[in-house]
Amino acid sequence: MSSLKTYWNKPFLRHIVFWSGVFLYFFLVANSINYASTRHILETYALIVGLQMVTAYTCLYFLMPHFLNKGKPLLFVLLMVLLLVVLFIIYNVCKVYYFDPTYSESYSALSKAYAKLPLAERIMNFQVLLSKGIMYASPTAFLLLLRFYRNQQKYLKLNEQKKVAELSALKNQLNPHFLFNTLNNLYALAIAKSNKTPEVIERLSDMLDYMLYRCNDTYVSLQKEIGLIENYLALEKVRYGKRVAVTFEHDINKKVQIAPLLLLTFVENAFKHGVRQELEQAEITISIQLDADTIQFNIDNTIPVGGNLYEPKTTEPLGIKNVRQQLNLLYPNTHKLRIEASKNSYSVSLILQQK
Repeated sequence: MSSLKTYWNKPFLRHIVFWSGVFLYFFLVANSINYASTRHILETYALIVGLQMVTAYTCLYFLMPHFLNKGKPLLFVLLMVLLLVVLFIIYNVCKVYYFDPTYSESYSALSKAYAKLPLAERIMNFQVLLSKGIMYASPTAFLLLLRFYRNQQKYLKLNEQKKVAELSALKNQLNPHFLFNTLNNLYALAIAKSNKTPEVIERLSDMLDYMLYRCNDTYVSLQKEIGLIENYLALEKVRYGKRVAVTFEHDINKKVQIAPLLLLTFVENAFKHGVRQELEQAEITISIQLDADTIQFNIDNTIPVGGNLYEPKTTEPLGIKNVRQQLNLLYPNTHKLRIEASKNSYSVSLILQQK
């Protein structure tokens, strides 16, 4: 089977099979009443298929690369018409000097009358030229459609590979960012010799296991992402204690999938920009809800007094920029992201189409 596939991948063999099929089609549908013998049929359609091959290969391998693909469509059309006219002349020359003298005895009365016409008059018959031109160009049109389909398949495959590569790069940027923040938390607890250090290590271990091994698919369970956020919140509560009040509401009663690590980025930013510089108590409110066919995520956090972190900037934070890129890749035209900043608060609203 593999050997057959190897041979089939050779263009030369595929071309032989294609043109053999075209010739066989003509031979099978030919009405033997209109021909003197099997030889007459074979020679007639050998000529026609030969002219079709000249049309196809001249168009595909000369006219298209040198004219159509180089932005010269008018010249391409003119040369294509000229090619069909030349082939029509060749066809009529073969008819006048070979087929008519050899097989005219078997012609119908109408065909015999046409066979008596001089070559010049036949060539000037526009109606017959149009009919034969369509016949010569038909396989070319089919091959062009086939080539277009294969190019589209290649494009889709390359586009999918590009998407996977981009997502991989985005995750590789996101994971070190998350690890840096979380390890800082663990470092602070270790310096303080807190008895909560083992709990932090256990939760961090569970998060790393999820991020390294359990979220490699394009989409993962929303419940797993909620578990990831809960672990993260627990770690941050250990670090900040009463300095932050966190409310996390979620009521998910059915299996829904979501792109991994999207929501965690917003939670990280809420702590990084809303809690770290807060001298009193910061507030963070998070909610995840399901609508009929969407996932609705909202997060609000207070801004420290005098904080200037949310003043307009020329560039977005890396985490938010990565999220936008992932949303464009995985939820094209099926997401709504709204980020609003005021003097005292910062809020994010994200609506995603359910997967």
